[in-house]
Amino acid sequence: MAVSLLPVAGCYNVSKTTIIYQCIEMSYVASIHIYPVKSLDGIAVSQATILASGALEGDRSLAICDEAGEFINTKRNSGVNFLRLSFDIKQRVAGLKIQDTEQEIFFHVDRERPVIEYWLSNYFGFPVKLIENLQTGFHDDTTAPGPTIVSTETIAEVASWFPRVCVNEMRHRLRANIEIGDVPAFWEDELFGAADEVVRFKIGPVIFEAINPGQPCLLSTRNSAVTEAYSNFKNVIAAKQKEIMPDLVKTGRLNNLNRLIVNTQLPLQAAGKIVHIGDEVQILSISKSLLNTIPD
Repeated sequence: MAVSLLPVAGCYNVSKTTIIYQCIEMSYVASIHIYPVKSLDGIAVSQATILASGALEGDRSLAICDEAGEFINTKRNSGVNFLRLSFDIKQRVAGLKIQDTEQEIFFHVDRERPVIEYWLSNYFGFPVKLIENLQTGFHDDTTAPGPTIVSTETIAEVASWFPRVCVNEMRHRLRANIEIGDVPAFWEDELFGAADEVVRFKIGPVIFEAINPGQPCLLSTRNSAVTEAYSNFKNVIAAKQKEIMPDLVKTGRLNNLNRLIVNTQLPLQAAGKIVHIGDEVQILSISKSLLNTIPD
């Protein structure tokens, strides 16, 4: 097990980088999730391939949109919360069911696209389309479509604040791609330098640059198990923020608990490389962005 020691807050220099490297050199990829359809359930995978765009192959490659081209998501339509998705990546078969019902309908996403759209349109009560982008996917941060990062301990810690919220529900809430194991809760704060700096880190054979904190719908008022389990959800988050954020805020970028995951970007040289569960994680340096100059 790696030693969970952290350097002194605010010390962003070469010695700090070395300390980080030594302390988390045994940290590893604990799990990988991709989300085949934007805003719907994710699936756990043992490995994921990096696309030329920096995104993970198959992640958010499909999306539901209305006739105006607007995405159907939890912020715009609460019905998304009650749709359950299963997905066979190799066969490209999606299973859809309404939560707490028994019937699951299976569709081939290529051959039966009109049938899926008809089923979804009936469910939502208005016409929708299922669109696809295999090159970049449909990511909220189009400038940093790389995998989103969070530590398993962060998910567990935030879930523990709510008596009837399990880790899996909080995982669904945060919707990160790669979870890092053997690091403490809120380790993600170590992936942010000063405003004009980026932290470069390596997962297996792939070099990443941490760009900014992502913003999952942690504080949204969607009708999910979290809000049902704890009606005072926002007040708990606000109280925890006051309690722990003074120790976390070093650069002013990770400045509230609604921004827990890390957005990333990757160099073109990462295309085709594969991230596996168990891959070691190493923080390499804090510097200006080297995105277009990183060698193989």
